[in-house]
Amino acid sequence: MRMSRFGGRVKYVYLTCQMVLLWLLLLFVMNTVSVRGVQFRYHDHLALETTLRNFTETYPELTSLYSVGKSVQGEEMWVLVVGKHAARPAFLVPNVKYIANMHGNEVVGRELLLHLADHFLTQYGKNLTLTRFLETTRVHLMPTMNPDGFSRSRQGCNGVTGRGNAFGYDLNRNFPDSANQSPPPQQKEVTNVIKWIQATNFLLSANLHGGTLVVNYPFDSVPGDVNLQKYSQSPDDDVFRHLALTFSRSHPKMHKGFNCNDAFKQGIVNGAFWYPITGGMQDFMYRNASGYEVLIEMSCCKYPRESQLKGFWDTNRDPLVNFLFQAHMGVKGLVYGQSQYHSDLFDIVEGAIVQIKGREGIEFRSSAMGEYYKLLLPGNYTLLVSHPDYYPAVEHFTVISEKVTRRDVKLMRASGSSRGQGQGNGRSGNGDTSKGGPVVSRQEDSHNAASKLIFCPEGQQTRLMFQMASVLILSTLINLLILV
Repeated sequence: MRMSRFGGRVKYVYLTCQMVLLWLLLLFVMNTVSVRGVQFRYHDHLALETTLRNFTETYPELTSLYSVGKSVQGEEMWVLVVGKHAARPAFLVPNVKYIANMHGNEVVGRELLLHLADHFLTQYGKNLTLTRFLETTRVHLMPTMNPDGFSRSRQGCNGVTGRGNAFGYDLNRNFPDSANQSPPPQQKEVTNVIKWIQATNFLLSANLHGGTLVVNYPFDSVPGDVNLQKYSQSPDDDVFRHLALTFSRSHPKMHKGFNCNDAFKQGIVNGAFWYPITGGMQDFMYRNASGYEVLIEMSCCKYPRESQLKGFWDTNRDPLVNFLFQAHMGVKGLVYGQSQYHSDLFDIVEGAIVQIKGREGIEFRSSAMGEYYKLLLPGNYTLLVSHPDYYPAVEHFTVISEKVTRRDVKLMRASGSSRGQGQGNGRSGNGDTSKGGPVVSRQEDSHNAASKLIFCPEGQQTRLMFQMASVLILSTLINLLILV
């Protein structure tokens, strides 16, 4: 009898230990593969949010999650920031962004941005090129600008069900445009994005669509005749063509130009030459927000089968990455202004107009942190910087291939009647503020306009509840062991 009881107890303890080990193994698996294994399937809004939160929980030092506001039907418009400086802006670290699912029934980009985030995060510290990029860039990813439209859309290559928002408005015809004499009422999703753009100094952007294979670049209409189908060249046409070609040439099919029963030379097209529109997001970004944006059509089918998503990722991964790399070309710097109270002190200047001679017409402005950026191809250029409170400055500089030129500018304060009678010397430096350089007041926190938008989740509910349940179960098992 004693041997029987003892043997039974040993067997019971053995089985219980097996259960504990299996549970611990399950915990380990759940915590290590929950994000790395982003599945090639369509994520509804709840699943999308869960995936984004998992990224922030698994990579807290490299990510930040916030919402720019809610859609008409109350869905959060989430943005995941990826990079070493994800938590807050840093001086001369450019912001770049991708927006997908602007048209609710064009869904490939929505899923690819989840895989792009996963790619960046899992390769950080392993791939030297990507690591360096993420240490010097803040990448903002908005998987869906139109969650309400997506919820109504249905699988299929054609049709318009779900294209518009909950009120049926096309969001890519809804941005402010002086050429539009009869603008539609501005939709909530567009208002949210405009406020976001105004709060964040985005240098380079793209919005992801579906229905063909091509990169479309500004302008989307001809000034003075918005219905004219004709090439509408912007002052930075060479830069936009370079950006578009960077994506198309990285794509195995797009650059060939004959896809989806369409023909586009080298896989790129000027917006107005293709078909003119007003109220588009890319023209708004370029004209009003000191940034460069293109529209990327990345799939012949708007809402393809899930089984095709892996193929779309394989063909678009390198183009998506290479396009963002272009944020590090041209010229960048800080604009300083002579103090009103002490002539030897200089502070950063917000709102200075920054232009390149020969490319006037589009005014880029220095940010709240005093930064300016201009994307430029290799060559010699003249920088023109002006502000109502200072004498204008002129700087000459050279851009070389695959590098960004640093050129800081000092503006001398204009005073009284002498203002405008001469030109300041506009001295610059290479970021060296030691002897002979400007004394700069750098108040990063006070200039972090984007911080007002950052969403900070209270706790990490999903994982916390899971771990609490695990503790309770383990405690129960331990108590049973003690009792026997």
